[in-house]
Amino acid sequence: MNIVHFVTSFFGDGAHWHGYDGVPRRVWEHIDYSLIALGIAAGIGLPVGLVTGHTGRGGNVLAVIAVAARALPSFGLLVLMFVAIGIGLTPVMIPLVVLAIPPILVTTYEAVRSVDPAPVDAARGMGMHPAHVLLRVELPAALPLVLSGLRSAAIQIISTATIAAYVSLGGLGRFIVDGLYQRDYEKVVGGATLVALLALLALAVFWLAGRLAVSPGVRRR
Repeated sequence: MNIVHFVTSFFGDGAHWHGYDGVPRRVWEHIDYSLIALGIAAGIGLPVGLVTGHTGRGGNVLAVIAVAARALPSFGLLVLMFVAIGIGLTPVMIPLVVLAIPPILVTTYEAVRSVDPAPVDAARGMGMHPAHVLLRVELPAALPLVLSGLRSAAIQIISTATIAAYVSLGGLGRFIVDGLYQRDYEKVVGGATLVALLALLALAVFWLAGRLAVSPGVRRR
């Protein structure tokens, strides 16, 4: 049997669409985990990236942090957090947030640093407060790259949030883990397909956000 057969069998089985282990519930759990992790990572990475990019200080430190964070294995960190903290959402959030901070942090820093200095100098020459220069001049111009960092982090979180199933939580990883244990490859392929579809949905959401939030002039550039 090929992958197409597994996919059609999984989605065509009404039993997968109802109850505690149904697709709607597992999709919502996966989205919930992903949104929480992305929100925490953005709350840390965006302010630090914006401020360091605005001041031009700390770029080397950010690079070291990004390399170190990316070198940490998410599953290994999950196991360590599970042993140290126990069952719950926190052991899952820590590796997801650690995974998501580097692309947000580094991309935001580089986005602000790459803004054309001419309008920034003009704003400073007009006596604008540094915070206003950052928020009203640099951030709008840097927004496409900032969104790309958030998009990259979101895709990584969605792809990795399947590890929640390894510590008895839900999400789409439940289909994959349970399917492997039961040797039900229809369920495994179905879960993996749902993760891929959710990642594509995230790409569409960020594309729409870019169309709505980024000014046409900045998009053309």
